[in-house]
Amino acid sequence: MNKITIAIDGFSSTGKSTLAKQLAQHLGYVYVDTGAMYRAVTYDAMQNNCIASDYLNKEGLLERLPFVKLHFEFNAQLGFAEMYLNGVNVEKEIRTLEVSSFVSKIAEVSEVRAKLVEQQQEMGKEKGIVMDGRDIGTVVFPHAELKIFMTASSETRAQRRFDELEAKGDSVSYDEVLKNVQERDYIDTHRDDSPLVKAEDAIEIDNSYLTREEQFQAVLELVEEVTN
Repeated sequence: MNKITIAIDGFSSTGKSTLAKQLAQHLGYVYVDTGAMYRAVTYDAMQNNCIASDYLNKEGLLERLPFVKLHFEFNAQLGFAEMYLNGVNVEKEIRTLEVSSFVSKIAEVSEVRAKLVEQQQEMGKEKGIVMDGRDIGTVVFPHAELKIFMTASSETRAQRRFDELEAKGDSVSYDEVLKNVQERDYIDTHRDDSPLVKAEDAIEIDNSYLTREEQFQAVLELVEEVTN
């Protein structure tokens, strides 16, 4: 079976990362969570007073950018790679609703995108990679052999995210999460640099009513069509 590049794009909380992890594990591919990379930069910006609810200190953000070192380390117990920021595991810290509320604003900054896209392209030079995000099939890997675009209703996605946060013990309301999902959708699709858009040759999957296993099997069939 030939190794390929699989690009998975789509709206927040559509289960992109879950699907990408399943595929990578099944195929023996490398999995890269680009969302975690943007979240880590966002978390660093928050920790260094570069962003808050009422301001974005772009100059301060760009001054820090050369010193933001990101890498993934595989956790055998969890079965996936975790995000490290300057040598520290921040996997839990970057998954909060607070980080979610700022990440799209950070991702709008062209210099941030340029830095992370360069790193992502380097990771995928040898193929055999599954990468998910917002601009993987359009910017990072425009020649990927398989492109998936995932979507679901905002209400469905908010419920999934709410359940996930509640299971972690976070104190949030469904309305807060729904507002966050809708705001991120708007920012992601309206930013000037690499907006979220379905690539012309991407296959769209609306998983509003699909189980994880149904979704996985459907995409696995697409992989087999491309590689055989």
